[in-house]
Amino acid sequence: MRLLLVEDDPMIGESLEEGLRGERHAVDWARDGRAAELALETGSYDLVLLDLGLPGKEGLEVLAAYRRRGGKAPVLIVTARDATRERIAGLDAGADDYLVKPFDLDELYARVRAVLRRSAGRSSPQLSFGGVTLDPATHEAARDGLPLHLSAREFALLQALMDRPGVVVSRAALEEKLYGWNEEIGSNTVEVHIHSLRRKLGAEFIKNVRGVGYKVHKAR
Repeated sequence: MRLLLVEDDPMIGESLEEGLRGERHAVDWARDGRAAELALETGSYDLVLLDLGLPGKEGLEVLAAYRRRGGKAPVLIVTARDATRERIAGLDAGADDYLVKPFDLDELYARVRAVLRRSAGRSSPQLSFGGVTLDPATHEAARDGLPLHLSAREFALLQALMDRPGVVVSRAALEEKLYGWNEEIGSNTVEVHIHSLRRKLGAEFIKNVRGVGYKVHKAR
């Protein structure tokens, strides 16, 4: 999944960026409110982690403006502001969850998974399709009950496809979900990962819709 991290504290930002990438997410890190607004205007994100006390523009203003423009990505506020009125203001401005600093990283990861799950309209913590199961919490994958050994990129790509089973996802959209701002993308990177997944899952599991993109496909 592609996440936007909005955090002005360098130490906290570095820790969160590293941890979220370890959770198989692509992460873009904006360090002030203006940069966050630009990222939200130009990029597509599955989730936004938003601090409130930001230079340039307050996080609450960024959130309110984003929702007014019709921005639909779920937003998890991560802030040191713990007053009840602050929580209410954040949720009423359009946030989907609110986490107060300091926090346990495992709780943050669990909240990210829960918000993404709700956003996708799923109740189950696991993704299942055509006999393949993915567990975003443990990063384990299986087919017909047998373990699958997937690289981090393979897991993330397969998760992006299985999150919307039967829906064609373009190569550009898959690249966005796999790579952040500072990561180099090869011209055939997605195709290489698709080829590897097909070797492990069978050629028919991921279908290429020529000129459009890819989708997971149940064999007849």
